[in-house]
Amino acid sequence: MWILEFNKRQMRWLIFLLLLGGATVIAQEGSLTLDEDLLKSAEQWARENLNEDALNALQQLDRDKVRQVFDQLQKEFHGEYVIDLANLRDGARAVLPILENYEETLPYALWLKSRLDYIDVADEFRLIIQPPKPAPGQRPIPVPNPLPAKEREIWITKFSKSEWPKAAKSYVPLLKSIFTAQQVPPELVWLAEVESSFDPRARSPDGAAGLFQLMPVTAKRYGLRTWPFDQRLKPEQNAEAAAHYLRYLNGRFKDWRLALAAYNAGEGTVKDLLARCKGHNFDAIATKLPAETQMYVPKFEAILLKREGLRFAQLKTPGSTIRVLQ
Repeated sequence: MWILEFNKRQMRWLIFLLLLGGATVIAQEGSLTLDEDLLKSAEQWARENLNEDALNALQQLDRDKVRQVFDQLQKEFHGEYVIDLANLRDGARAVLPILENYEETLPYALWLKSRLDYIDVADEFRLIIQPPKPAPGQRPIPVPNPLPAKEREIWITKFSKSEWPKAAKSYVPLLKSIFTAQQVPPELVWLAEVESSFDPRARSPDGAAGLFQLMPVTAKRYGLRTWPFDQRLKPEQNAEAAAHYLRYLNGRFKDWRLALAAYNAGEGTVKDLLARCKGHNFDAIATKLPAETQMYVPKFEAILLKREGLRFAQLKTPGSTIRVLQ
C-alpha cells in the first residue's frame, strides 16, 4: 500500500532514482523481473528520504482508515463465510470517495467499486439465512454459506435489469477477437465486467491489475512485464494473457465453473478442495471456497446470461463443434 502515499510527480522521480541505483543489478540479471526487490528498496528509500512536504497532496487522506478497510476486505474475501462480507458495507462505502479523490488512489477505487455488489449480495443473504441456534453455553455457530443454486438465483435476479458498463461497448468487440484467436469462447470476455468493470486502470491491494486483474506471477508466466512499465495496463496484452490462462485452466479442470474458480482463488485451492471433498464439479466444493470465489463464479454466470443469453453448457470453443463441458 506504500504507493498510496506518493503523488505522480514524486513517483516519476522515485522511479528515475531507482533505475539509476538499480541499473547495475538489472544488467547483471539480464532481465526486468526484479520489481519486488525494487519496490522494497523504493519503500525504504521513501521512508528515509521523503519529508512531510512531499505528502502534501495526500495529507487529508485518512490512510489508516483505508488500510484498515482494505485489510478487512482481503481477510473476509479470503475467509470462509459469505455472510461476513456484509459487515464491510459501511467501511467500504466510506473510503470509496476518499480513494476517488486522488489520481494516485483511483485505481484502488475502481477495484473496490467493482466489488461492492459482493457486499450487497452478502447482506441479502444475511437477511435470508437464519443463523443456527447454539446449544446452551456454547459459542454462536457461524451462519452457513448459501448453496450454489441459491447463489445463482440471487445473482441472476440482481443482473436482470443491469445495463452494459459504459466502456464495454468499445472493448467487447476487440476482446472477443483476442479470445477467439486464443481458442477461448469469446463470450468469456465479460469476465472483465466482474474483474474491473472494463476499466484497465483498476488495481487491487493484492497486486492484480488491468482489465482481467492479472497477478504479477500470472502476467510473467504469459510473457508480460510488470516493471518498469506494467504491460498488464495494456488492454490487448492483458486480454491475451487472460485468455491463455483461461484456456489452460479449462484444459486442466474440464469445467468452466472450476476454471473460473481457479482463476479467482488459485489452482491449488481448487485442486485441494476437489481431492478433499472427492468432488468433480464446482457445486461439490462451492461452499468451502473462499467467500469471494463463492460469489465470483455465479456472478459471472449471471452476467454471461444477461449479456449473451448463454449458460456455461452452451459455450463453444472457437474452431470446434464440440461443446465445452459444463
